[in-house]
Amino acid sequence: MFAYLLNLSVLICVNAILAMTLNFLMGYAGIFSLAHAVFFGVGAYTAAFVSMHFSDSLFVCTAAAMIISGALSLALALPALRVRGEYFVAASLGLQMLAVTVFSEWRSVTGGLGGITNIPAVKVFGAPIETANGFFALGVGYLVAVALILVVLLRSSFGRNLQAIRDSESAAYALGKNVSAIKTLSVVVSAALASSAGVVYTFYLSFINVEGFTLDLSVLLMAMVIIGGTGSLLGPIVGAALLMLLPAGLSFVPGLPQAEVGLVQQAVYGLVMVLLMIYRPGGIVGGGSRKLAASAAVKGAR
Repeated sequence: MFAYLLNLSVLICVNAILAMTLNFLMGYAGIFSLAHAVFFGVGAYTAAFVSMHFSDSLFVCTAAAMIISGALSLALALPALRVRGEYFVAASLGLQMLAVTVFSEWRSVTGGLGGITNIPAVKVFGAPIETANGFFALGVGYLVAVALILVVLLRSSFGRNLQAIRDSESAAYALGKNVSAIKTLSVVVSAALASSAGVVYTFYLSFINVEGFTLDLSVLLMAMVIIGGTGSLLGPIVGAALLMLLPAGLSFVPGLPQAEVGLVQQAVYGLVMVLLMIYRPGGIVGGGSRKLAASAAVKGAR
């Protein structure tokens, strides 16, 4: 039972990183993307490829994953962010579909539909990480590191500019802000940080294939952000934990066939999101945090 909970905890860390980085776009930049699983996948495949052919150092694999994911995100951001938000959603959906095809067909790099197996153990300062406890520590460490990076960015002038653009692009233009550059940089940062989750995922499972990086995951990540609360650092973590624990809890419901767990899970996701949209549009954490932020702003004005 302990091993099962430890496994679940590692996967929660991975999904929390993805949800936090997607929330950086959705909650703070006002950019909705359906391609977040792509950058997760690029990070995973890059880490696997680098470890098998060049270096099994965690730092080398992570750096390579972040650089390639960030560079790929430019292919999406540069053309799509010249237009309004709905066009970016369409462009991201197109990238997601294209990426799944590439992951499936580029057999020399991705292994095709069969995926990549026997990925070597990653090393930190020459010591391999091979135990579940080690990967849990790695997952928590990456989660904390990503959270700290996002906090620093959001409290900087870049973060304030980003939120100003979210609230009103026209006002940001009027103040002389380079809206396209700021939004493009936010996409690159989000993609690069999301790839770090792919690094943890790859070495933890020692196996990856295209089924882990489909549109279903991108939609699930969006649900995590919305349910947890957009525009809140804690919200995506709460959303990721809830939506990862839900299927685990459903598997223990007596009388529920395992074949039906997926259908019940989707129904519960939909019901929760509908109820939140009606009674708490800001999400579980987001609504409360926004009230506190508004209160703080009023006090500051006084």
